[in-house]
Formats: sequence, C-alpha cells, structure tokens
Amino acid sequence: MLGRRIRHLGRYRDVAAVLVRHGFGLVVEELGLSQLLSLPLRLFRERDDSDPKSVGERIRKVIEELGPTFIKIGQIASTRPDVIPAPIISELEQLQDRVPPFSYPEVQTIIQEELGAEIEQIFLEFEESPLAAASIGQVHRAVLLNGQEVAVKVQRPQISGVIQTDLEILLDLANLAEHRLKWAEQYKVTEMAAEFARSLRAELDYTIEGRNAEKIARQFRDDPRIHIPQIYWEHTTKKVLTMEYIQGLKLSRLDEHEDAAYDRGMIAETLAQTVLKQILLEGFFHADPHPGNIMVLPDKAIALIDFGMVGRLSPDMKEHFASLVIALMRQRTEDMIKAIFQMGLVPDEVNLALLRKDVDELRDKYLGLPLSRIHLGEAVNELFGVAFRHRILIPADLTLLAKALLTLEGIVAKLDPELSILDIARPFGMKLLRERYRPRNVLSKAWTDMNEYGEILLELPKQVKDLLRIIQQSRTRLEISVRELDTFLRKLDRMSNQISFSIVLLSFSIVMTGLIIASSLGNNPVIFWKIPAMEAGFVVAALMFLWLLFSIFRSGRF
Repeated sequence: MLGRRIRHLGRYRDVAAVLVRHGFGLVVEELGLSQLLSLPLRLFRERDDSDPKSVGERIRKVIEELGPTFIKIGQIASTRPDVIPAPIISELEQLQDRVPPFSYPEVQTIIQEELGAEIEQIFLEFEESPLAAASIGQVHRAVLLNGQEVAVKVQRPQISGVIQTDLEILLDLANLAEHRLKWAEQYKVTEMAAEFARSLRAELDYTIEGRNAEKIARQFRDDPRIHIPQIYWEHTTKKVLTMEYIQGLKLSRLDEHEDAAYDRGMIAETLAQTVLKQILLEGFFHADPHPGNIMVLPDKAIALIDFGMVGRLSPDMKEHFASLVIALMRQRTEDMIKAIFQMGLVPDEVNLALLRKDVDELRDKYLGLPLSRIHLGEAVNELFGVAFRHRILIPADLTLLAKALLTLEGIVAKLDPELSILDIARPFGMKLLRERYRPRNVLSKAWTDMNEYGEILLELPKQVKDLLRIIQQSRTRLEISVRELDTFLRKLDRMSNQISFSIVLLSFSIVMTGLIIASSLGNNPVIFWKIPAMEAGFVVAALMFLWLLFSIFRSGRF
C-alpha cells in the first residue's frame, strides 16, 4: 500500500489539496495525509467560516474538481440513500459530465487499434463531430459498408489508466478512514468504495454494456412498443461499441413539441409498464431511465439506450421487494420492518423500538391516502432513508431500483399527472404472487430447502468432530456477546444471592434442628469445652445469617 502511495504521490497531493481548498483540511489531517504528503500546516489551520456553502455543496465541488473518475463515483453514490444522507444525495444528483470531446485523429487511432482496420475500411461514413461527449467516452454517427446507420461509442484515450489510478487512491483513502474514523468503520466505507469501483470498472468494458442491451432486448422481443438497439459485435470491443442508430425524439426534448402528435398518456403508461416489468418480473432492469436515455420513435414505440448501468435482482430479492410494496400498500408496520430485515444487513445494536417508531411515522404519512396519490419510488426511498438512520445496509441493486422508480415517477408525473405507478404495478405484483405460490414453485423451493438441510445434516458429524479436535487442542476461545449485559449480570447476581440465602437458611435450620433433637434425646445439654453446644451453635448460625443479610441488602441486589 505504501508503494502505491509513493507511485501515485502527485495524484494524492492533488486530492489532498482539493479537499483542503473546500474546507476538508481536518479530514486530510485525520487520515494522516498531511504528514505523508508533507503539506504545510497552515493549510489545515486556515478556514473561512464565512463560507455559506453546505457540506453537500462542498463535497460536490470537490468531486467536480477531481475529474471524471470522482464524478462517475459521485453519480453512482447518488443512488445510495441507505448509506448517504439526503442533503448530500441531492447535491450528488447535480453532478454532470461536462468535458470537451477528444479529437477525431484520436478516434481514428483507437478504432484502428481496437478493430484492426482503418475507419474507411469499416465504415462507409463516419461523422467527425460527436453526437455526445462524456467523461468515459463519446458517440459518433456512422454508416456501415452495408448501408446500416450506426452509433459508435469510443472510449476516451488513457481514461482507463486514469480511472484505475483514482480507484486505487479511493480504496486506499477508504481503508485509512475505516482504521482512523469511527463513523467510517460503522458504515463500512471500504466495502462501499469497493462496490462503487466495481460498478465503474464495469462501465469501462463496452462489451458488458452490449450484453446488457441484448438481455433487455430479449425481455421485449414480442412487444412492438419497445425497441432496443441492435449490437454489432463484429465492430465491438471493450473500448468501441457499435450499435444501431436510433432515429427518434429524446424524451428530454418532448416539451419542444406541444402538438398532438405524441400521446403523452400512452407514452407514460408504456414506459411505466416497461420499467415495472423489468423490475418485478424479469429481475434485470435499466438502472438509469432518465429522459435522455429514452426516445420516442416515429411509429410511437419507445426506445431505451445506454445500458452501462443496470440492476439485478435475485428471485429472493424480487420476493422481498414485492413484500415491501404490499406492506406499504397495506400500511402495516410489522410487515415493513420484516421486509427491511429480509432485504438488508441489520447491525446487532439496532434499536428495534426506535426503528418501529420511525416506520410508524412513515406509515402515518401515507395513512388514509388513496393509492393514486402514493408515490412508490418516494416511499421506498424514504424507507431506505430510515434504514440509513439505523445503519441497515441495503444491497446496491435495491437502491438502484429505488432510484429507477423515483426517476420513472418524475417522468410519468410530467407526462400524465393522473397516472399512478402503484395502479400500474398492481397486476405485476399479483402475477409475482401467483408465481410465488404456484404448486410447482412451492415444491421446487421445498425440495431445494430439503437438499440444503440434508447437506447440513451430512456435514454435521464431521463439523462436530473438527470442533472437538480444536477444543482438545485448546485452540478455541469462547466469546459471549449479550445485549444489555449490565442488566443481565444484575439479574444473575440477584439470583445467586437468593440461592445463597436459601442455602444458608436451610443450613441454619438443619443445625438448629439437630441441636434441638440432640438436646431432647439426652437428659443433659450437649457441652463442648464447657460451652453449651446448642446455645453456641445458635449464636454462630445467627451471626452468619445476619452477616449474609447485611451483605445482600447493602449490595441492593436481593
């Protein structure tokens, strides 16, 4: 790790300087970067308290100044309301890729290196000016030799190396933070940073985006209302993606057309059905359905583009999410909490009473509202916000789902304010429930569970044998963690005192009984060293009894 810091020393300095410039000098100092980078101490002592910017705004400024990698990470982080506070999320959502396009000669070089031929040998036409430019790549319109119009996405030169360097630094900083800052350890920032890094590395491989497009295309192969661009694999590599060129109107420009040529209600309903089908039935969905990635075609069909960010839901996750939606619709606190526990990683120290109170407050917000006025994406997002406050970690794909629903509801509300996402979701939810309780699926799940339990039982003797061997070799240590340990110990102490009291009282009674019987059987009292045994025993037992009572009552734990 030290070698990595030395290798990227210049970039570490850039990151530290930007953090200090925007008021995060204390963070740099706590991470130990001030000593490592030999930065002047005055940088950490000077602070402009008159700066009116919020923490979220300053974080956004830092990210924008650090460049493409951090902008993409910030955009990915904006989908995690379960681990990032809402004010910071709202700032991260404003991050935009504002980068100039790279030159046409560089485009030619990359295409030749990746596809193994000159542009003229592959394309009949190739427009030098890009249709769009972003931090990772840019898109050009072109025509293949067979006359097919295509869009060619070309990765920015050297961007992969830049991103890999920045990701190494990001993961190193997260590791430092987790070792030095308590809040960073609580929120497992190293795992979070690793997750963001995986998402960004996936975007660097255009073949992954191509496979995502084909998988979603298969979902709608029998639906003429939805069109997914075709991928031309013979002209696609990790750095070049060639796909069908879509002739249509971006949803973001629909406001420019106020005529009746576009049925906004139909577009809204089709789009809602499209996204909900991907989420609830297929478990594989476009995670960034913003208006710039949705196009309306001349035949009124809807086209989806840009599949760099997708979400995946396992059958269990689909089931848990459906349970959450049903609990929201029925406004049942216990069911909502159960769904959260099934979906998330719940810390041992979670305060169930406080969690229930927060969920009750959220339920009361929607209590009595008709379903048409309940915004599903907003409700799920707020529920994940409750999870954040209690440090319950929700899987990334579920937060992507919440973000996609929120984006969808914003689009639908603008197109058709009367349309309810919950009304559209109802038939999908019912279908999911029917699938869950179909006899064949129930039997299949039961069979799977039986196999798992059978494997556990078969492995049990070996595991017990291994455990006994470890214990015999004195290589194990028993650790018991009990919540409310102090209360537990007090109760244990009280019980032991009560038992001791009972034993002493019983002993005292036995001694006294024996002395009385002995005295009764004999005509003369029992004498030891000229001391009457019965009287002496009584005095000793009484003193012991009084001493024990005094000790117990003084401890206050009787």
